[in-house]
Amino acid sequence: MLPALFAASTFVSTLLGGLTALKNRDRLHRILGFTAGVLLGVVAFDILPEVFRIVGQNNLSRTVPMVALVVGFLLFHIIEKNLIIHHAHELEYGEHKHPQVGLASALALSGHSFLDGVGIGLGFQVSSAVGIAVAIAVIAHDFTDGLNTVTLMLTNKNTPRRSFGLLLLDAAAPVLGVLATRLFHLSETGLVLYLGFFAGFLLYIGASDILPEAHAKHPSRLTMMLTVAGAALMFAVSRFA
Repeated sequence: MLPALFAASTFVSTLLGGLTALKNRDRLHRILGFTAGVLLGVVAFDILPEVFRIVGQNNLSRTVPMVALVVGFLLFHIIEKNLIIHHAHELEYGEHKHPQVGLASALALSGHSFLDGVGIGLGFQVSSAVGIAVAIAVIAHDFTDGLNTVTLMLTNKNTPRRSFGLLLLDAAAPVLGVLATRLFHLSETGLVLYLGFFAGFLLYIGASDILPEAHAKHPSRLTMMLTVAGAALMFAVSRFA
């Protein structure tokens, strides 16, 4: 029941992000700054402690999940650079502004969103607390995914109607990802690998996508304070859980 509820929340979050981009994208820096803090807090106060708990209980190597974290971080860095979907540097690719590039970029983001849904489902395989923490992180950054999907489509000369269609696909992708995890279960070793990998992914999204976007046009102390507040909120939530 809980995975399905959070899957529906990711759909709404992505959709709201995209609709916001269709209307006005210039006032989101504060939300993005807060979101980056939330992602950092989820990694530091929920995912990594759970990794160390599983490792300790099953006498596993701590090196394994840390390698998975680095692989997750670097893999998404390489994918985004190769597919030219890194939003913070979109102006560098001005000569590539045509509909096919926007479509390919939006489809790549939908693939990321599908993995987000897989992350939620696997998180609930670990425990409800981890599943909820992962879902919060996914919901927070899926708003940005929806935002970027529409922006990349419009920037590359796609119509608003086509952009909205890709937004719906991106919003549905995490729901499909959650459903997919009903078909398989991971071992304890598989779970720590997944959690380490997902932590690396979240760190990459927060550090290289969301924070630069938050400060790109409106650098301010308030935005930085909201980032700290986001991390502090997740610390409080994790202690309560």
